[in-house]
Amino acid sequence: MSVVRVLVVDDQALFREALVTLLGARPEVEVVGEAGDGQQALERAAARQPDVVLMDLHMPVLDGIAATRRLRVEQPGVRVLALTTFDDDEDVFAALRAGALGYLLKDVSSDRLVEAVLSAARGESVLQPSVAAKVVARFAQLDDAPRPRPQPLVVPLSDRELDVLRLLADGRSNREIATALFLAEGTVKNHVTNVLGKLGARDRTQAALRARALDLL
Repeated sequence: MSVVRVLVVDDQALFREALVTLLGARPEVEVVGEAGDGQQALERAAARQPDVVLMDLHMPVLDGIAATRRLRVEQPGVRVLALTTFDDDEDVFAALRAGALGYLLKDVSSDRLVEAVLSAARGESVLQPSVAAKVVARFAQLDDAPRPRPQPLVVPLSDRELDVLRLLADGRSNREIATALFLAEGTVKNHVTNVLGKLGARDRTQAALRARALDLL
């Protein structure tokens, strides 16, 4: 993949500058602009054409959720990653409904943040472990009406793929899964691809939901 163009949006100038410095030091990423509120984010995104927008949620003028919703309409090719302080249910589901591809907390490590940006640029969903758990729980509770049981997998998951699936459903990155299972990161990436394919899932969140429905988790 070519260098990923990133727009940093946060109303706290010190934190925003720290993010710009951190990301700017990584060869895989180019920071193409920054903004202090949602309205500025829309203007900068239109002018700079980023691949990924790191979007704070609680900002003046136009909040991050409203900005995400408009950005997904005005520039549907841009991926939005919510990066905020809180993971309360209201913020999480509002951001995801608005079109954010991922949701991270500001205490995320620098390596995890960069990996999330690269994953988002590839169109992959990226969720903090605590957020992934909320999403799975919410879908499990959507209604209590009986549903037909999903068809079993045509090709079952191997034991190793099940190990990867459990960690993936916890919101772990490929690097974190590799460390936990003592595997090469490239091997984990192959396992994740196989898991998504066997589950018929387009991304990691959908894989976790389908696995839960099949009692694989």
